[in-house]
Amino acid sequence: MKKFFLVCMVFVAIAVFSGVAFAGAQYTIKVGYIGSDSHPTMKAMREVFAKEIEEGSGGKIKVELYPNGQLGGDRELCEAVQLGTIQMAIPASSVLSGFDKRIQVLDLPYLFTTRQAAFSAVDGILGEKLNSYMAAKGILILGYQENGFRHVTNNRNPIKTPEDLKGMKIRTMENPMHIAFFKELGANPTPMSWGELYTALQQGTVDAQENPYAMIYDGKFYEVQKYVSETGHVFSYEVLIANKKFIDKLPEDLRSLVIKAAKDATIKQRQFMEEEENFFKNKVIEAGMQVNVLTPEDKKPFIAAATKVYKQFEKELGKDLMDIVRQVQQ
Repeated sequence: MKKFFLVCMVFVAIAVFSGVAFAGAQYTIKVGYIGSDSHPTMKAMREVFAKEIEEGSGGKIKVELYPNGQLGGDRELCEAVQLGTIQMAIPASSVLSGFDKRIQVLDLPYLFTTRQAAFSAVDGILGEKLNSYMAAKGILILGYQENGFRHVTNNRNPIKTPEDLKGMKIRTMENPMHIAFFKELGANPTPMSWGELYTALQQGTVDAQENPYAMIYDGKFYEVQKYVSETGHVFSYEVLIANKKFIDKLPEDLRSLVIKAAKDATIKQRQFMEEEENFFKNKVIEAGMQVNVLTPEDKKPFIAAATKVYKQFEKELGKDLMDIVRQVQQ
């Protein structure tokens, strides 16, 4: 009986302390992401964001990370954040153009040619402008993270000139600017979600796709694609977004904590991506992919096609925004 009594007391103690711990978490932040748990983005969220939040809040905020598209694709994640079904997500910036078309300015081909220029713009005047657009839609942008320069992969041939893309069925995101650019190059752009892409490449539904090295490796496209051509046509961002109402309702100290942790995680994510890009490139080469680099001279006809896209979307983006674009490109 004494042993039985002691066992019961142990279980009661565990239940009590568990209840106290559970009760201590007054807020839960669910973060959705389409990439894997091993991707640098999730690594930064786990090692920096979640750690800073849970320690800094004294357990008042619990962070739950959901990689691998567990909560849906990028579009679904953005909608869930806007509705407040989840509190945060890290979609590709392109997807936000579905909420405000002006966000697609970041997808202008050859807008930036270096990481430094790309980050200076979104950490400054361009980012401030875009943040105001999204805040009006109930979404806060807490950090512009790196997805990397986008390159074309395919099974047919290396891409050295626009002619090499003629008639090629290439998967793009559901982004009008990406679609317009590849049409100008003579390709057949086919919008498709990330979750469908591997199977589509495997079955030959599409011939090609375009993504940064981290996503090429993360998506295991080296298993179903032969060539990588370093077109570097778009510097692709991921954006750490949050439901505005959720952030606004947090007590001031916790709100400041979340915003700082998001900034710190963004800085760390950029660092991880820069450190690991060559790692991802070498991995896909080791897996059998053939890489060809386009020189500045090689890129000239691609840039000429991009100029037509700028003209096509200038009215839609608006003079104020295009003036900022010209300013940050200088």
